[in-house]
Amino acid sequence: MPSTGDSFITTLKQAHLEWGNHRHTLSRGIVYGEGYLQIPAFIARDFDITNSNSQNNNIYTCSSSDGFLTNVQLKSTGCSRAGSIHAKQFHGSRNLKLLGSWYAHINAQIGDKIRIDFISPTEILITKI
Repeated sequence: MPSTGDSFITTLKQAHLEWGNHRHTLSRGIVYGEGYLQIPAFIARDFDITNSNSQNNNIYTCSSSDGFLTNVQLKSTGCSRAGSIHAKQFHGSRNLKLLGSWYAHINAQIGDKIRIDFISPTEILITKI
């Protein structure tokens, strides 16, 4: 589980900004407006950010420094290897458009950097830098 004060920076790519329509799978139809935040593998391991394969918490309360998001729920999910307990992304819990809406609000572009600060082990503040 992350510690208070942990932070990392991720760089947005097209897939992060257009998760629902920029895909290389036919597992579901196109959905515009979805987005996610990548968690680099070494960060997931170092901070112990886990997915549902572990018994640890994978729901985080998130706010954005610009005030657009306030106490919303993000989920840490995915893995780079089948069965791995470490997550590779954050997305809206039960709302895959949550981060996509914030990206639209901040006019996010490919190459923009997002800082993820852990205010507590279960609270995140996200900031476009």
